Amino acid sequence: MSHSVSEIAAGIGADCHGDGSIVIRAVAEPQSAAPDELAMASDAKYAEALGQGRARAAMLWPGADWQALGLEAAIIPKRPRFALAALSRRLDPGQGFAPGIHPTAVIDPEADLGEDVSVGAFTVIAAGARIGARSVIGPQCFIGWNATLGEDAFLREQVSIGARATIGARFIANPGARIGGDGFSFVTAEASGVEAARDTLGDQQENAAQPWTRIHSLGAVSIGDDVEIGANSAVDNGTIRDTRIGNGTKLDNIVMIGHNVIVGNDCLICGQAGVAGSSRIGNNVVLGGMTGINDNIFVGDRVITGGGSKVVSNVPAGRVMMGYPATKMDTHFEIYKALRRLPKMLQDVTELRKAVFKPGSND
Repeated sequence: MSHSVSEIAAGIGADCHGDGSIVIRAVAEPQSAAPDELAMASDAKYAEALGQGRARAAMLWPGADWQALGLEAAIIPKRPRFALAALSRRLDPGQGFAPGIHPTAVIDPEADLGEDVSVGAFTVIAAGARIGARSVIGPQCFIGWNATLGEDAFLREQVSIGARATIGARFIANPGARIGGDGFSFVTAEASGVEAARDTLGDQQENAAQPWTRIHSLGAVSIGDDVEIGANSAVDNGTIRDTRIGNGTKLDNIVMIGHNVIVGNDCLICGQAGVAGSSRIGNNVVLGGMTGINDNIFVGDRVITGGGSKVVSNVPAGRVMMGYPATKMDTHFEIYKALRRLPKMLQDVTELRKAVFKPGSND
């Protein structure tokens, strides 16, 4: 795939400077860029690295003096990071999945495939499944009974979608994503030690040991349009109603969304984050890596959590949270600074005690 500099600039809505006829076959980091590669130098800190490579053209930061950098051409967008989205889409070579239906695919006669759907090797599509037009289903995927997948979906290898799941248009799922597993929902005949510990903040009251009984997942999963699921992430079925993920939400790798959870629109949920059952996540929420959300709580719109945060209670809209238990970001830093001062404070207290309570004192 080759494009001229001027074609790339026009395609991403950026300004083109210099020789726009230079042909680009790929992008590269500035220090390793070849003459037919576009060097990605979106910040002035990359100026020195440009001199180490052999790029003739580069994507630069606003206001950059491309000629002084020894380039023959430059693309200068208003927001380079955002322009990278359009550029990467234009130059993405894809996964090489062949069009059409692979002869080893198993497709039930009662499944409904739209126009120009591609199905890879050893994929299974169950009865009643409906696949939207132009969707690409990679090798070794599974689409369950009565599941619905919207138009222009792209499933990488070994994605599974369980029975009755409903997924909107332009869905992207990376290798190993699992949609529609049973919820982790079990109960005991009498109140369990876990329930007692929660009610008493730690005292199990010597509860008798009991076996766990499974609660079946009668709900499914509903996912909106333009949602992406990372590799090895899982979204569980709801117990009675569906687990829901809103339009435009993106899940990173190894993310867990529990049963009955509702995730709003345009959220980012980063790697190894987990949302426990029946919690509700608002719109435009960002959960940093390894964030944990307790069950049955609400996280408001536009909330951001720092990496490793553990949210154990409701969070109002617009807050930035950090720590365990998660607190407001400014409060978290005050607590952190106080913890760092503790050793010196303890030393000072010890010295004060020695001064006040001298040996032989009658006080």
